Amino acid sequence: MEERQNNQRNQRNQRDDVRDKPAAVADVVLPCLNEALALPRVLAAMPAGFHAIVVDNGSTDGSAALAASLGATVVLESRRGFGAAAHAGLLAAAAEFVAFCDCDGSLDPSDLTQMLHLVRTGQADLVLGARRPARGAWPVHARLANIALSRLLRRRTGIQVTDLGPLRLARRDALLGLDLADRRSGYPLEMFLKAHRDGWRVTEIPVAYSPRLGKSKVTGTVRGTLTAMADMKVQLDAASRRSPGTASHGPLAGGPPAGARETTP
Repeated sequence: MEERQNNQRNQRNQRDDVRDKPAAVADVVLPCLNEALALPRVLAAMPAGFHAIVVDNGSTDGSAALAASLGATVVLESRRGFGAAAHAGLLAAAAEFVAFCDCDGSLDPSDLTQMLHLVRTGQADLVLGARRPARGAWPVHARLANIALSRLLRRRTGIQVTDLGPLRLARRDALLGLDLADRRSGYPLEMFLKAHRDGWRVTEIPVAYSPRLGKSKVTGTVRGTLTAMADMKVQLDAASRRSPGTASHGPLAGGPPAGARETTP
């Protein structure tokens, strides 16, 4: 109990630190677990107007101190899990728009500029990055699992998604309104499913996907991929039990009819 209270106190202080900084156009949440090798590249690639929030999820390689020295806001999240780290970053964010990006050097944050344009101009409510992998960037078992999941999601939602990738952007208040509860690997899927439930316009753009720097925690191993799939099954089952949300046009005013909310560039 004491540890949990201390963690909550630390998160409040960290949120205050973020809000004391000059306002960014968008905050970029970077869940981090031992990513010291990749952090310099990732933070150097951050576009103008985007502020990095590195959520350290128990690193032992000095990632938190390194990120702070490179100008990022650092949030400490003691609960292990991708969703725990991602949501802590969302809570700490202060900008109107929030993006999520892996911290391993596999994704290029400059792709967020186009995503921001689509959301800012009302063309989409949630933009996903559909990964276009370089040789050796995506293990076969992980790619096959992603293909199967994307096919299932197209059938269930009608959204022509090809990749439930980690690079994504939406409005902060809208994301908080989804009431995301998963704190493990199902967090990105829960976001997608609840966005669909609430009538969001979801689209994707192609993004480059490079071999990661350092050791993979999830998709680089069969065990990690199976664990992620189990977490996602929980979300799929929960979505099957949920009734449709009351929002019919997503978080933006003047959205298209429910049957026409998906676009693909």
